[in-house]
Amino acid sequence: METIGSQKIWTFPGRSTAIEPLTCSAIRKEPAHKVGTYMELATKVAELQFRNRDFVLMFRGQSGDHRNRSNYTSLKATLLRAMTSNKIPTESELDRRFAKLIEAERALVAEYDQRKLLGRDRLRRQRILRWAILQHYEVCPTPLLDVTQSLRIAASFASHNANGEAFVFVLGIPHVSGAITASAEAGLQIVRLASVCPPSAVRPHIQEGYLLGEYPDCADAEQKLHYSHAEMDFGRRLIAKFRFEPARFWDKSGNFPMVGEAALYPRSSQDPMFELATAVKAAISEHSV
Repeated sequence: METIGSQKIWTFPGRSTAIEPLTCSAIRKEPAHKVGTYMELATKVAELQFRNRDFVLMFRGQSGDHRNRSNYTSLKATLLRAMTSNKIPTESELDRRFAKLIEAERALVAEYDQRKLLGRDRLRRQRILRWAILQHYEVCPTPLLDVTQSLRIAASFASHNANGEAFVFVLGIPHVSGAITASAEAGLQIVRLASVCPPSAVRPHIQEGYLLGEYPDCADAEQKLHYSHAEMDFGRRLIAKFRFEPARFWDKSGNFPMVGEAALYPRSSQDPMFELATAVKAAISEHSV
């Protein structure tokens, strides 16, 4: 994955109240910029989009600003994260994770066929689509990273898991053109979930979900060895990062309330795709026993 822009990026540094031009590396080392209300956050993101007009902005909410050993903000896909901080997964651990992913892909295709869902031919042909569903419905780790086009959804995600402070990360990606956008220049694939999931999948629409992945795919542990861990870090696309105290932030945000967990994660009675994902998880567990 290429680092975003050789030029400086307009951002809101943590040590300043004003917007400034910085490199991506400097942004990753900066503390997150503090905001007090949703309107303040939205206004600053609007300025980011105006000044960084070559990129589409996507958002990711987290409960912390996770750093790598060089103290850079690190945004990695779950499959490529270590179980312990400041370490990287071993080759054997990656082998196990990719083996589980392949097993989950097979189970997903089987469930699609059994239920005769729309899009099952595409699902068989395109691995990135299988990964997208498995990742978004939390069946198993994949090489993809969840993001959203909704700032409010990202801020709500961050708040539900926060312990004192929540964080919203702003990433710059190439322009999106269709269900799957591949950029060889940026080394990125962007999957628009609403376009690849069947109509019965409610969660992607509510969350305005997208997934980011390497281009070309990192398909197995052996291929992963051809890349450094730094190359597969979506922190390389970071434009800005914000922090806030959830209780005060939402209390002062008036007409922009936090989206509740029940709305973000509709269960099987409202989202049949959740039931399918549960069946895939069960199939993997049975096979593992």
